[in-house]
Amino acid sequence: MQNIDAKGEWKTYVAHEKARVMPFLAQRGIRLDEDQPQTIGERYLTRPVGGGRKVVFFGRTSDRRRVVIKTSDETKGKEELELEQDVRQMLTRLRFAYEVFSLPEVLWSNVENGILVTEYVEQDKPFLERPLEEQFTIALSAFKAQEAAHITTAGHELSVADYYIKAGEYKKIGEYAQDIVGMLYDDTGLSARLDPFLDRTIELIRDNEKTLDRYGGFLTHWDFIPQNFRIRDGRLYLLDLTSMRFGNKYEGWARFINFMTLYNPALADALLAYVRLNRTPEESLDLKIMRAYRLVELLRYYAAWLHKTGGTTRELARARIAFWTEVLEAVLGDREVPSATIEAYKAKRDALRTTDEKRRQAGLH
Repeated sequence: MQNIDAKGEWKTYVAHEKARVMPFLAQRGIRLDEDQPQTIGERYLTRPVGGGRKVVFFGRTSDRRRVVIKTSDETKGKEELELEQDVRQMLTRLRFAYEVFSLPEVLWSNVENGILVTEYVEQDKPFLERPLEEQFTIALSAFKAQEAAHITTAGHELSVADYYIKAGEYKKIGEYAQDIVGMLYDDTGLSARLDPFLDRTIELIRDNEKTLDRYGGFLTHWDFIPQNFRIRDGRLYLLDLTSMRFGNKYEGWARFINFMTLYNPALADALLAYVRLNRTPEESLDLKIMRAYRLVELLRYYAAWLHKTGGTTRELARARIAFWTEVLEAVLGDREVPSATIEAYKAKRDALRTTDEKRRQAGLH
């Protein structure tokens, strides 16, 4: 059964959070911006499956310094804000990491009340507007920096136990597939197209557990896409620290390459070629496995939208599921996604997006 009031519930929650945190912020000389485009459009749908609600506001200090304010009054949301602080501390004390990313400065933290204020990292241009060669260099450097932090001893494993994802965790692919089947139970068109590729992904992971284990224990940002980092003065600043953990070496690569399959296929191809030409065949296989795994995660994420949306937004969710099914098929078949498929999806997506969502997307990537 659809719950098409999810958008209204989110709007009410944003208003509640704004009223709740303004007195705290006023005491620190911080004022919220009048316009908050990051709270509109599809933002009400974008929290992880099972995650808590968080609101991200923009504001300014008394000296006009721009800031980012993350807030939540929900237990899971507060836990994520606390995790962000914990990961920040973990990264700064990591003895076996040879290079640490730049992090936005924390200006004020009140985790008990679900408030975290950091500097707003300005950048001269979005990542996707940079030349392809520069994009490749930035991405490759970021992945190499993460790979430099690798759990090599039991002591290391214990020291990062809270952030450590063992290879066996990827067996959850079966649960994810069951979730998707349940969410698509009344959409036979989508489910019939997707089901065979879910089965093939489960089999791929089951048959290659040793490979997953061999490339486990690396620092990885599992949501490494342009909206979660910014470039300033040649340095890469991570914005979403809750996505940092120790897991498969190619988990972050997979998320980024899948994203670029849509937004910049040439960059995706260049990174795939780099791994193929400079690393072992088994590492290329590991990357393929992780791409398929991350795509099933993404399909589960969009399938969860169906019962919360109606009208054109639900139609858009169905279009996304159909498109990413095509990408999953291509990954499993070791082939590229046809450019015509990508362009057709983009045209449909742009036609179905609301005006508010287009405003929210502006400058996001």
